[in-house]
Amino acid sequence: MTTATTTVALPAAGGGWREIELAAPRAWAEHPQSFRSRIAFAAAHVVADPRGENVPGAPAAVDWEATLAFRRHLFRYGLGVAEAMDTAQRNMGLDWPATQQLITRSAALAREHGARIASGAGTDQLLAPASSIGEVADAYLEQVEFVEGAGSQAIVMASRQLAAVASNADDYLQVYSTVLAQTTRPVILHWLGEMFDPQLSGYWGSSEIPIATRTFLDLINEHSTKVDGVKVSLLSSDHEQELRAALPKGVRLYTGDDYNYPELIEGDGVHHSDALLGAFAAIAPAASAALSALDAGDIEGYRREMAPTLALSRHVFAAPTYYYKTGIAFLAWLNGHQDGFVMVGGLQSARSIVHLGRVFELANEAQLLTDPELAAYRLGQLLATAGVAR
Repeated sequence: MTTATTTVALPAAGGGWREIELAAPRAWAEHPQSFRSRIAFAAAHVVADPRGENVPGAPAAVDWEATLAFRRHLFRYGLGVAEAMDTAQRNMGLDWPATQQLITRSAALAREHGARIASGAGTDQLLAPASSIGEVADAYLEQVEFVEGAGSQAIVMASRQLAAVASNADDYLQVYSTVLAQTTRPVILHWLGEMFDPQLSGYWGSSEIPIATRTFLDLINEHSTKVDGVKVSLLSSDHEQELRAALPKGVRLYTGDDYNYPELIEGDGVHHSDALLGAFAAIAPAASAALSALDAGDIEGYRREMAPTLALSRHVFAAPTYYYKTGIAFLAWLNGHQDGFVMVGGLQSARSIVHLGRVFELANEAQLLTDPELAAYRLGQLLATAGVAR
């Protein structure tokens, strides 16, 4: 069959079906070099071993070959890898022993390819609630030391344990100041909003974003030589632009806004954001084409390449946002990057069949299905397994 005449039936939420035309695949140009105009990381997922006991609460069983192959795929498009972040299911199935293996293996792979890598350092090795902020600081330092020892830049992640034990903004400042004082190279600070993790509500000591932002800026201003940049995942372009303008000179803002990244990366003529996005794992070829255009000074080309990706990203990251990882893994499976649609902790069940059908449709519209016929076949298998068949 030819892709020009093939249609795919998608289930509708209220019953019934609708048909879409399967778009022809696009031959995306690879770009193994880094980009000149922006630093760009894709936050990558982990591929679960389809034969492993990847059930809720069990240790992660990872398909290491497929997981590392996906990182090679990202490197081929000029993207660095943000490793062991929430996209990789930190605090949602990926345990600390598996995380250590992931960081070690990925850092070695990045060295081999001459690619950027930054890896998440958190406190999730603490399996019981922390008894003090000192215990949280020690946990952070253990993970930062591990990440830097593996040869990766550290991303200091938001901590559930700190959010639970901290009494006020000063507790956050004390913990982060202790950690930053002992890092060996500038880090990326990650502020993850509660839409990504409800247990991080009130981070930085306040549920009021302007107050929390002042504390965040106080920390950065005091330790600016130890901070390469900040990743803010609050899904607010207005907040990001205000924060970006207030950062000390030399401190980057890596956008984590999967709803508004095209305009934030492009910038306002004075400031721009770099990128550290889970969405880039799903749209790597298109992101690469857009950033290549930006390097060439072709703003219209940049906008043209980014535009079809935004609806897909917004759908993948739709509320409840913390289940976006399911869409990332689903797209990887459709595109042949993994043999099965399975996830650590059984998280493949976190999105509905109708939701995933819409992911397929939007990826098809953006020409991000590498082999549309394979993707359509796999979608059909999933629909049949779910009992949704025509």
